[in-house]
Amino acid sequence: MTHYRIAEAAELLAVSDDTVRRWIREGAMRGAVDEAGRQVVDGADLARQAVEIAKTPTDTTGVLRSARNHFPGIVTKVVSDTVMAQVELQCGTSRVVSLMTAEAVRDLGLEVGSRAVAVVKATMVIVESPAGDAQHRGTQGESA
Repeated sequence: MTHYRIAEAAELLAVSDDTVRRWIREGAMRGAVDEAGRQVVDGADLARQAVEIAKTPTDTTGVLRSARNHFPGIVTKVVSDTVMAQVELQCGTSRVVSLMTAEAVRDLGLEVGSRAVAVVKATMVIVESPAGDAQHRGTQGESA
């Protein structure tokens, strides 16, 4: 079974080390001690917590953003038959789903709790900006 040190778990959940330690104390996550005496978190339990905390309300912040194409995360679900598989990752607050061969899942050693990176190559990228901001800037920054 995959285990993560506190700092690794915090990084994957986008929270502080102290938050992970508090969740362990409060029973929201199970902690253990590895052979080196360090506190660790079970990968499957970390995956469950990633899904739980990603349930956020609709984004109403009006933040400017442009998506990046590498999404580090943790595998939360694998559904596989003899030929194909569906792999779900929780990447911060984003759920990413990939369809691949069952052979690729085996070759990559993907299972619930595994660390993985979703790499997206698309022919179209959507960039968001708050409504009205373009009017204030005029045509600055326009490109062909």
